[in-house]
Amino acid sequence: MTFVIACGDEGVQINEGTRLAVAGSGFRLEGFSEVVSILKDLFGKKLVVAANEENEWIKQKLDLRTWEQVNASAQQHIEALADLENLTYAGFLPFADPKELQGGIKGHMVRPHGVHFANKITFTLGGGEQKYNLGSYVISADWVAQAPPKLVKAVIGAQVEFYNKLAGRELEVITEEGGTLGEAVAQKNKVVLQKLGLID
Repeated sequence: MTFVIACGDEGVQINEGTRLAVAGSGFRLEGFSEVVSILKDLFGKKLVVAANEENEWIKQKLDLRTWEQVNASAQQHIEALADLENLTYAGFLPFADPKELQGGIKGHMVRPHGVHFANKITFTLGGGEQKYNLGSYVISADWVAQAPPKLVKAVIGAQVEFYNKLAGRELEVITEEGGTLGEAVAQKNKVVLQKLGLID
């Protein structure tokens, strides 16, 4: 199974491969390098990373005005990020039929253009996204039991804050605990999030 670091945008759908969701695919996310190191330990060295259309995180980080600018910048910056973190750049997820990318990944964007309507945040705890849910922003917390609490709070907190701001309200938070890491690891990750007050 191939694991792909991709944005937690509710429109990102990975048809072949498993998404490890990180806002903006990790672009300008403080602490991302440390997270990648842990993810490599958990899932193997050959992780891939993908860019996607209409990436709101990148739009805001670069203060861009049009989606054309964002789409071009996303590809350029995520490819550079892949080089920096020694990841394989899988390619670009478009608003189109599922596209086959490098590294055994296939996926696309499925929400309407220019519209965000997710009403919750899903933390994956046991091995990435197991079931696609168009109503949910996704954040990988599969790594948090292996990380210092300060790093977890910074990385997870920044993403939660971003998605709440995008929605204009505090979103419901749920967890997804299945995956290749197993139930024991998922529970350890869940306990960390509970201790930090990120979930109930």
